[in-house]
Amino acid sequence: MTQLTFQQETKELIDSLKGICASYGLGNDGNEFKIITQSFLYKYLNDKFAFKAKKLDDKIAKADKWEDAISALSEDEQEMLVLQMGADTAKLKPTHFIAYLFGRQNKPEFAKLFDDTLMDIALTNNDIFAVKTDGGAKVVLFDRISRYIADEARRDNFCRAIINKLVPFSFERIFTQGYDFFATIFEYLIKDYNSNSGGKYAEYYTPHAVARIMAAILVPKVQQGKIKNVACYDPSAGSGTLLMNVSHAIGADRCSIYAQDISQKSSNLLRLNLILNNLVHSIPSVIQGNTMLHPYHKDGSKLKQFDFIVSNPPFKMDFSDFRDDLDTKENKQRFFAGIPKVKKKAKDKMEIYQLFLQHIIASLKPNGKAAVVVPTGFITAQSGIDKIIRQHLADNKMLAGVVSMPSNIFATTGTNVSILFIDASNKEKVVLIDASNLGKKIKEGKNQKTVLSAEEEQHIIDVFNTKAVEEDFSVAVTYDEIAAKNYSLSAGQYFDVKIEYVDITPEEFTEKMQGFTDNLESLFAESHKLEKEIKKQLAGLKYE
Repeated sequence: MTQLTFQQETKELIDSLKGICASYGLGNDGNEFKIITQSFLYKYLNDKFAFKAKKLDDKIAKADKWEDAISALSEDEQEMLVLQMGADTAKLKPTHFIAYLFGRQNKPEFAKLFDDTLMDIALTNNDIFAVKTDGGAKVVLFDRISRYIADEARRDNFCRAIINKLVPFSFERIFTQGYDFFATIFEYLIKDYNSNSGGKYAEYYTPHAVARIMAAILVPKVQQGKIKNVACYDPSAGSGTLLMNVSHAIGADRCSIYAQDISQKSSNLLRLNLILNNLVHSIPSVIQGNTMLHPYHKDGSKLKQFDFIVSNPPFKMDFSDFRDDLDTKENKQRFFAGIPKVKKKAKDKMEIYQLFLQHIIASLKPNGKAAVVVPTGFITAQSGIDKIIRQHLADNKMLAGVVSMPSNIFATTGTNVSILFIDASNKEKVVLIDASNLGKKIKEGKNQKTVLSAEEEQHIIDVFNTKAVEEDFSVAVTYDEIAAKNYSLSAGQYFDVKIEYVDITPEEFTEKMQGFTDNLESLFAESHKLEKEIKKQLAGLKYE
């Protein structure tokens, strides 16, 4: 069976779960994503357990029903089997198996049994699979999903419908698939639940083109497989698209993931992403909370520093309710360029990305690398916090470069974006790329989106990594040249101005000059006529 067939069958399972939700009145309901993702995860963990058990015990592998073979083991034997599986596999008891629930679906209060089973799995695996909050509480793996059905009389049938959809499907033959397979499945699983939500924290969906470019520049192909024991961080992680891409470039077994995000929904999706991508060991480092107000990852009293940082922070947001709490002596070093002021008429337009950017700089190891999505206005602003941050990066020689992306690369926002690459080891030339003219415009719902081809993505990556200079596309400039341009990081400001010389006769020159003169005289005459008309109207208004 091909990878494409696996993929299609997995998508059909997701669609069938959505169909159940729709038939019980939960289509597009706010809780639908919890039911879909948790049902999917329950099945995934169940089949991962079976996959590992069959690898460890030949009798289980050869049994007609693996569940019965495990149930026949003594408690000590079951415990030993679970210990051998390792921390990336959930600890399950025979009463947790989907087959166990399937055989009891006609018992009274089946919904309660279903929910109790999920909650017991969550509690049994709390140490590894729970997401912590910045206050120390734990967000467990599962909820009681039947409670989302308002009519209690329908809950048993709802849970039966889910179990009956899960039984025929098997993930077991899928576990040998790689990152690209699970990235596609994850995207399909969450596509209806992770779109832009009014510009709030971490609800931007980072396009895969942006994520791939960031990862391929931070970890070029020549370094892949050579980096190990590194820490990767995202202070506004969302569902983890950026972290998954950079960890894939490094190798899941060669890095640890650290993340924080204010959104509980995003943190739950990130946990699912980590499970699918063999990064279970990093789940205890996923924190749900306000990174600016309560940064969780620390070494003692100081911010923890990381080898790689990726981030697509929210650009504008009202944080006036805790703005003054950030303006403390302890935060002076972290927010070295300052804290944005509260906007009197548009508090929701406060530049929160400036805080994230400064936090990232403070969280980067001396030899670390970072890639951050910023509004393109950041790279040219002539004053204020933006200018101070750019000057800090240039004066301390910690820039790798900037890629200015096409407009509408994000379908959900019209803001033009650039990717800022920070690298304190780069003391030579800085690469500036203007990729704004690349891509093909397509309609996505009501929005217009620009999509880069695979060739265009690779071209950006290759030009950046080789510091190639291409006319009207890329430049490689020194830190002194950046300082001379008032610290602008816009490639266009460094492009050579081209003057076209054309040989013409004296008569042709005279004719061209006369044309310019006639045109100017016409414009002057028109302006005088307009001036008289305005004076006439003003005089009339004064008289009235």
